[in-house]
Amino acid sequence: MCGICGELRFDGRSPDLGTVHRMMERLERRGPDHAGSHSDGPLAMGHRRLSIIDLSAHANQPMVDQDLDLAIVFNGTIYNYPELREELIGLGYHFFSHGDTEVILKAYQAWGEACVERLHGMFAFAVWDSDRQRLFVVRDRMGIKPLYYRYADGCFRFASTSQALIAAGGVSADLDSVALHHLFTLHAVVPAPRTVLRGVRKLDPGHYLVVEADGRWRKQRYWALEARRPDRSLDEAEWTEAIHAALMEAVRRRIEISDVPVGVLLSGGLDSSLLVALLAEAGVQDLLTFSVGFEDQPEEKGSEFEYSDPVAERYATRHHKYRIPNSEVLDRLPEAVDNMTEPMFGQDAVAFYLLAEQVSKSVKVVQSGQGADEVFAGYFWYPRMLEETGEPLERFRAHYFDRDHDEYLEMVEPAYQGLDYTGAKIGRRLHQPGADEFIDQVLRLDVTTLIVDDPVKRVDNMTMAWGLEARVPFLDHRLVELAARMPPEYKLGSGGKQVLKSIARGRLPDAVIDRPKGYFPVPALKYVRGPFLDFMRDILDSQACRERGLYRREYVDKLLDAPESHHTRILGSKLWHLALLEYWLQRNVG
Repeated sequence: MCGICGELRFDGRSPDLGTVHRMMERLERRGPDHAGSHSDGPLAMGHRRLSIIDLSAHANQPMVDQDLDLAIVFNGTIYNYPELREELIGLGYHFFSHGDTEVILKAYQAWGEACVERLHGMFAFAVWDSDRQRLFVVRDRMGIKPLYYRYADGCFRFASTSQALIAAGGVSADLDSVALHHLFTLHAVVPAPRTVLRGVRKLDPGHYLVVEADGRWRKQRYWALEARRPDRSLDEAEWTEAIHAALMEAVRRRIEISDVPVGVLLSGGLDSSLLVALLAEAGVQDLLTFSVGFEDQPEEKGSEFEYSDPVAERYATRHHKYRIPNSEVLDRLPEAVDNMTEPMFGQDAVAFYLLAEQVSKSVKVVQSGQGADEVFAGYFWYPRMLEETGEPLERFRAHYFDRDHDEYLEMVEPAYQGLDYTGAKIGRRLHQPGADEFIDQVLRLDVTTLIVDDPVKRVDNMTMAWGLEARVPFLDHRLVELAARMPPEYKLGSGGKQVLKSIARGRLPDAVIDRPKGYFPVPALKYVRGPFLDFMRDILDSQACRERGLYRREYVDKLLDAPESHHTRILGSKLWHLALLEYWLQRNVG
């Protein structure tokens, strides 16, 4: 797990290593163990390394293979690299390192662009093909690893974070009106390739870019999720067995492919608790687990220790609990915002940030339960959508959108108004071919689009801010493909995630399995009062906010007058949404 960046010039000028080094400085926290750069003609690339596999200097990056005239910067983990390595050795290739980075280089030389279809893992990488004067830039199927880029001013730049691109220079503070509509409708999700900044784009999950030294470029999709049931012969028990086997393999891969210890972020929910149980079943000894809790509010508890403690006790893990006072949450919010590659409304972003700080003192790698709710239909809004009738978009909108279009127009100044961009985007995504039923359309949208720029990005950003790699077995693409073919009733039953609850029965306490769906709670960011309200008021009343001219003051004042009365359909604070975006802009672009 690392931070990557680079610049390919096609205006006849040489790349500026100073620019690459400025980007690398902003990536230091993602890769504190080593820094390196490489230049070749029109191309310069940089890398910050977090050493997880092959801890020796042989695996440092940028990795250059002089015999093949190839160079690479890579962020992520390839879980099937040992098998690919053996296959490539059988084809006559020789290796000078023992990790997964060199396997990608050899795979590209052996199979060209099709090499990405053989990679099983989470990854964002760029391969420079010196012979062809071509840059090959790839993002993994599920979008677990980030990849931002800028194509302007005679060059193509890429980086693991938007902040690194901003540090390179030339990125203005101009906002993308379409992206803003997505941001405030889909609780901070801006689907690729857009971001809220017009000058920064991101590569879509399951896609690659080929950029030529003369400036020509093309984008290609290499993976798409099919939500169809070609084989309807399996019964529920057989489906449960198949999911259990696939999940066990995903968990096992993510514990074995590491040269450092791996822990688990144990929230107390079904998903992370099941990971602990399966790791124990796989024979892992002396497992480290980590939980965090916050202060209660009258409306909501701030921790789930009552559920995580029995799981840690049952499996005799080395458990670590951290209690964070609200004063620390507020004091540390600026740091968390500085490490958001894009604005994030999820109240648990700061929770993950503060938890990762503590966990990183003990391990470099953790497994996390993100993705289970989207893959296996765990959220409360799925059955509500099914009860609706009518067009898919309207059924989805009624239970998911944070704001309808009319409210968005009430919120922003005329310069940022426009059409119902989000409705059009989601309508197209829902209607894409390859899904049998409405719920298949919804879950496919969640897994391939919405989760990428909400919980997945949040976990990556907040853990990597402390040099901590988070692995997410529920988003193993083979498991996701299998689950997409499963009849939806086996997911939606038992209040959601029925198949996971069946697997967990007997492995976890019933209280953990049968409890209502919980969330990573930071109540002070949902029920806004006291110092948190003062903090948000100061941001929205600031001169910078007023001069930006984004929000209509009547709307801001309405939220400030009754901050606890304005929540989204999935119970987020609308006031926090406004304050967070403005604060992110102030701290990142001015």
